Amino acid sequence: MFPKVYNTYFVAVIATLGGMLFGFDISSISAIIGTDQYVNYFDNPHGIIQGAIGSALAAGSVVGAIVAGPLSNYIGRRDAIFVACLFWLTGTAVQVACNGYGMLIAGRIINGICVGITSSQVPVYLAEIAKKEKRGSIIVIQQLAIEWGILIMYFIGYGCSFISGSASFRTAWGIQFVPAVLLMLGVPFLPRSPRWLAKVGRDKEAIHNLASIQANGDIQDPLVIAEWEEISLVLTAEREGPKGWRKFVYNGMWRRTLAGVSVQAWQQMSGANVMTYYVVYVFEMAGLTGNVNLISSGVQYALFIVFTSIVFFFVDKTGRRALLIYGAIGMGICQFVVGGVLGTYGSYVPGGVGGNPNVIIRVHGSASHVVIAFSYLLIIVYSLTLAPGAWIYASEIWSLETRATGMGLASIGNWLFNFALGLFVPPAFANISWKTFIIFGVLCFGAAVQAFLTYPETAGKSIEEIEFLFSKNGPRPWKTKVGDSRLDAAIEEVRERKQTHIILEGGDEKETSTHFDVVA
Repeated sequence: MFPKVYNTYFVAVIATLGGMLFGFDISSISAIIGTDQYVNYFDNPHGIIQGAIGSALAAGSVVGAIVAGPLSNYIGRRDAIFVACLFWLTGTAVQVACNGYGMLIAGRIINGICVGITSSQVPVYLAEIAKKEKRGSIIVIQQLAIEWGILIMYFIGYGCSFISGSASFRTAWGIQFVPAVLLMLGVPFLPRSPRWLAKVGRDKEAIHNLASIQANGDIQDPLVIAEWEEISLVLTAEREGPKGWRKFVYNGMWRRTLAGVSVQAWQQMSGANVMTYYVVYVFEMAGLTGNVNLISSGVQYALFIVFTSIVFFFVDKTGRRALLIYGAIGMGICQFVVGGVLGTYGSYVPGGVGGNPNVIIRVHGSASHVVIAFSYLLIIVYSLTLAPGAWIYASEIWSLETRATGMGLASIGNWLFNFALGLFVPPAFANISWKTFIIFGVLCFGAAVQAFLTYPETAGKSIEEIEFLFSKNGPRPWKTKVGDSRLDAAIEEVRERKQTHIILEGGDEKETSTHFDVVA
C-alpha cells in the first residue's frame, strides 16, 4: 500500500501528466514536419498522407475514448489512467523504431488510445474530487498540462532538428517516454474517487476519501455529510432509472448528451487545432521560413500557457457560458480576418511555397503581419475560453452513473472531429487555401449560437445538482447564472440538525455526535 496524498492541487498536478502526454504528441509532429530530416526520410509526405500522419493520434483516441468509460467504471478512474500509460509506452516504442510512415501512423494510433482514455477520464477524476468552488480551476490544470507538453516537446523537437539524419526525430519521439513513466510512478499515491467508490458500493472508503479531500479527514464536517447525502440520494435515483444506452437519452438525459458531445465537437470545429498541428504551414503562408518559422510557431505555445494560467484564477467566477459564447465569437472574427487577408492579398505559388505542396498561397509585407498577429490572437482567445472551457463543461454535466462513459462519449465527439480535421486540413490548404479559414469562422459562430441556447451555467454548483439544470423542469439556459448552489443550503441544514443534538447537563452545553449510518 502506498501512502495517499489528498491535497487536490497535488492530485491534479500528478493526474494531469496524462494531459502532458497529449501535448507531447501534438508537438512531436508539428515541430518535426518542417525539418529536412523528416521530409527526406518519409519522402516529402503531403496531402492525404500527411493528413493521415497528423490525424492518426485522433483515430486512436476515438478507440481509447470508446473503451475509457467501461474501463473506468470497472477498475476506477485512477487505475484507468495507469493502464492508459501502457499503451503510450508501446506506441512511443513503435514510433521510435519506425521504418516508414506506416509504422509512424501505427505508433501514433496506439499513443492515441492512451490519449483517448486520459483525456476523458482525467477530467472525470478531477471533477469528482474537487470542491464545487474550485472545480473549474482544478480542471484548468489539465489544459495547462497539455500546453506545457506542447511547448516542451516543440522546443525539444526544435533542438533535435540540429541532429542529422533520422536520429533527429527518433530522439525527439523517444523523449515521450519520460512523462508516461513519471505519471505511472505518481498514480499509486493518488486516492480513488469517492464518487466511484460510492458507485461500486464501497461506502466506508468513499466517506473516508471524501472527508480526507474536503475536510482534512473529519467525517462529521457538515460539508462532508451534506455532500455524501446528496451523492447517495442521486445515486439511488439513478439506479432506479433506465439502463444501458437509454440512460443517455431518457428523462432529459439527451440534453446532457447533446451538450457534452457538441461542446467537445465545437472545440475542434473552431479550427484552433489547425494552429497547433499545422502552424508551420500557416506561417509559411505569411512568408516565414526556416528557424524563424519554427521559433515563431513556438511562440504561440508560450502564449497558450500564459493565458490559460490567467483563466485558472477567474474561471469559477466568470462561469462557463461566457467563456464558450464569447470565446467562439472572438475566434470566429480571427478566422475571418486571417482568411480574408490571405484571400485578398495572397498570391498563388505553383508547386507550393518552398516546394511544400501543402502551402500554395503566400502574402508579404503588412498583410503577412496581420496574418501572424491574428493567428496569435486566435490562440490567445482560444486559450482563455474554449480550450479549458470545453473540457470543464463536458466533465461536469454527467450524472454519477453516466459520467465515465458519458465523458468518453463526449471525447469521441472531440476526437472524431479532430481526426476528420487533421485529415482534412492539408488537402484543404492545397485545394481551397484561404477559404479553409472562412469555413472555420462560420463554424465558430455556430458554436456561439448553440452555447447560448442549450448550455446552462454549471459554475458554482455541485455536480449532483447540475442534474436539475438539464431536466424538463429546469430553467432556460440563458436564465442560469454562476452559483445559487443548493449544497450551501444543505450544509446549513446539517449544521441545524447537529444543533438539535446539543443537550444540557447541569447547565453545561454538550454536543453529542452525529454520524453516518455506514460508519456505525
